[in-house]
Amino acid sequence: MSFHWFLPTSGDGRQVGAATVTAGAARHDRAATVDYLAEVARAAEAAGFAALLTPVGSGCPDPWIVCAAVAQRTDRIGMLVAVRAGFALPTLIAQQAEAFQAVSGGRLALNVVTGGDPAEQRAYGDFLDHDARYARTREFLQVLRRAWRGGPFDFAGEHYRVTGGGLAAPLAAPPPLYFGGASPAAEAVAAEQADTYLMWGEPPAAVAARVARVRALAARRGRTLRTGIRLHVIARPTAAEAWAETDRLLAGMSPERIAAAQARFARMDSVGQARMAALHGGSADGLTVAPNLWAGVGLVREGAGTALVGSYAEVAARIDEYAALGVDEFVLSGWPHREEAERVGAEVLPRVGAAVPVPVA
Repeated sequence: MSFHWFLPTSGDGRQVGAATVTAGAARHDRAATVDYLAEVARAAEAAGFAALLTPVGSGCPDPWIVCAAVAQRTDRIGMLVAVRAGFALPTLIAQQAEAFQAVSGGRLALNVVTGGDPAEQRAYGDFLDHDARYARTREFLQVLRRAWRGGPFDFAGEHYRVTGGGLAAPLAAPPPLYFGGASPAAEAVAAEQADTYLMWGEPPAAVAARVARVRALAARRGRTLRTGIRLHVIARPTAAEAWAETDRLLAGMSPERIAAAQARFARMDSVGQARMAALHGGSADGLTVAPNLWAGVGLVREGAGTALVGSYAEVAARIDEYAALGVDEFVLSGWPHREEAERVGAEVLPRVGAAVPVPVA
């Protein structure tokens, strides 16, 4: 298993905030300065996390620039940089990745994001519909991988045309490609192009079905595929303390914030976002959707909307459960991100794989 942490580039605090937008988000007690993000990064590095995932969107700064700065303040931790496919030419992204590898000592991985909010996409100048965006992402990844092999090469697709492209020399260490999406169009792209397929946290049975399905799709193409899951973590010495923390977080979500967030999510054409919303139905009732899995985060936060909640041993046991279903990588987070990186690294990760049965809470 590999464990990664989250870099809160839109700001941080003790409340659940939005990841990529500012409208309706909780007030951030800590600005996302390079100094503070470097503190989070160093805490995650010391805690043993392999990489830091960054978001990409209209409410957070450009992840390339931020991660390049943070990389200079750390020694080992990788940078899992989010890239919105279609917003820059893949031939340019190939060059940026080459430069990032050089200045970071080869610590780059890319999380390729297709986008699921049509209003946000149009604000950037992108008017493609859902399936067309994924068709473009497929070509984006084809061109990106080919460019890394060095030039010259030609490519003629529906969305990209290249004549005599490619890096001057093959990239010695191409960054691994992470990719997510819950629709059939997304799963097909993942099976064909991704190195690691990322999912948002759902109950174990749903995750097992998705892992089996996407790996079967990859196998038909003669490929193997790693899988990863994105989860928040609320772990405390006792289960009672952890669930009390969910009560505190829920108290910080006003009905107005919840309503505004749910209205935004409803306009999206993201299948993954719809699956997150279905877990809670927009209501603060019945938020425990599986043992130690709480859907309250998704009331106000787009994207990953679930958290593992419980004692340190319980949370570790649930991670083991997902690992047994075939999940290879875990992208975790918690509020505030600096302190929770230290807590999870010290108290949860050492208990993972301990093979000690933990009763279902």
